[in-house]
Amino acid sequence: MIKQILISDPTLRDGNHACAHQLSAQQIAIYCEAADKAGVPIVEVGHGNGLGASSLQVGLSKEDDKTILETAKKHLNKSKLGIHVIPGFATIKRDLVKAIDIGVDVIRVASHCTEADITQRHLGYVRERGKEAYGVLMMSHMASASVLVEEAQKMELYGAEGIIIMDSAGAYLPSDVQEKISALVNGLKVPVGFHAHNNLGMAIANSVTAIESGAKILDGTARGFGAGAGNAQLEVLVAVLEKMGYVTGIDLYKILDASDIAEKKIMSTVPTIKSDSIVSGLSGVFSGFAKHVSRISNEYEVDPRDVYRELGKRKIVGGQEDIIIEVVMDLIRNRK
Repeated sequence: MIKQILISDPTLRDGNHACAHQLSAQQIAIYCEAADKAGVPIVEVGHGNGLGASSLQVGLSKEDDKTILETAKKHLNKSKLGIHVIPGFATIKRDLVKAIDIGVDVIRVASHCTEADITQRHLGYVRERGKEAYGVLMMSHMASASVLVEEAQKMELYGAEGIIIMDSAGAYLPSDVQEKISALVNGLKVPVGFHAHNNLGMAIANSVTAIESGAKILDGTARGFGAGAGNAQLEVLVAVLEKMGYVTGIDLYKILDASDIAEKKIMSTVPTIKSDSIVSGLSGVFSGFAKHVSRISNEYEVDPRDVYRELGKRKIVGGQEDIIIEVVMDLIRNRK
């Protein structure tokens, strides 16, 4: 029996977090060509927070959505073009219609882990247009296994052809992954996927645990390029899966080449697990906050680790970047 795992590569989407959403059209073209040659099934592109998210609050993209999508589409022949969509950032009329018209193949519609209701219209529209539709539950460490199953079942009802849970804060240990993926596999008829972050150094181990618990979809990025301490490192993930007897359809040597190209051509720095990342993971704070917390903490001479702790206590999630400055001001007042 062939053990097939579907790999989605968000190097050009989650990786945009790591460079303040400043990936250029040229960089997108270079990596798309390399990933396509390697046989990556899905290449996901865009602003770190997805379609329509470029803004002062969460960060302005170097390139607009149209340029990003058209560039990627032009340089992908075998690989499918994927996008990440959060209702609220992305509207159907303004954003989703245009993206599908450009030629996007795979659309992941995402919500906070307890707010799947907001994905109904977007998922429905994607299915109406005949594109692959997946549901994504972000910050999934903030909900119990039973709640995740309930929310995932809503997405399944809305038309999602698979459900991916994101460890957006890099907070999971393998035991957490086993509990939640197993519950989802048992509670759904559609395939289940896992998107790891590496704040606690567990991204590969957690991804392996996910497939051993029944997941059929995994995310990984070149050199782990992504928010916070980065994602599961794609080339390592492909090698480990190959050693375990799983089939991904990705050529190992060519994905190693693609990762070398990514390091040289699109990364200012390769992701590492820094002190701040560890505290962010322990506190359960969205990895995409890393650049904002670092900048504001340095500006006001506040320990970023204290900021992460307080953000974690307040259960702040993506889209609430404005709270970071409020937390910093409160810490300064308390210090005085």
